[in-house]
Amino acid sequence: MTISERSSHQQLPWSAGRWTHAPVSAVAEGEDLVVTAAENSDAWRLTSYGFIHDSEHALLDSFPVGAAVEVTFTAALPEQFDQAGVFVRIDAQRWVKAGLERSDGRLQLGAVVTQGQSDWSVAPADEWSGQRVTVRVSRTGGALIVRAGLAGQDRQFVRVTPLDPEQVAEAGPYLCAPTRAGLSVRFHSWHLTEADTALH
Repeated sequence: MTISERSSHQQLPWSAGRWTHAPVSAVAEGEDLVVTAAENSDAWRLTSYGFIHDSEHALLDSFPVGAAVEVTFTAALPEQFDQAGVFVRIDAQRWVKAGLERSDGRLQLGAVVTQGQSDWSVAPADEWSGQRVTVRVSRTGGALIVRAGLAGQDRQFVRVTPLDPEQVAEAGPYLCAPTRAGLSVRFHSWHLTEADTALH
């Protein structure tokens, strides 16, 4: 289904997606979905660390050109490498994860772009800890544009990265807990809307 066949700003039900890897639990509480990650869940390919991790919990639906995916969640990520945000997947070797991750004692806003091997860019976002955060990924032309911000406020630019418009992609909320058991993330909403029309 294309974005033109949906409403221009549609809240997707949690039942719309399919998990790349099933979490320990995913429990609806009102409009929210509270998801508990498995220990050692992660997504990474090779760079610097030398390993391949393909065990993230990503709830994905179709992501057509001209659409944007918005996910809002509470940024309660207290332990090393706890992470949550938006996952975009083409296949096992080509994907993007964008959002928040606890790294070296700080909450970091960033993205991992993977084309066979992963890269990673971050910037500190400690002031967002415990707050509702919205991550938005737009697919327009041959690019993905990532923005994020506190829910209800302006979103700041995070990343632009290429994505072939001919590729079939899926996207939706995700979380990982590479170093521990017990991470639970409360997701508040998942929207499909029109993509950003400009980079700036």
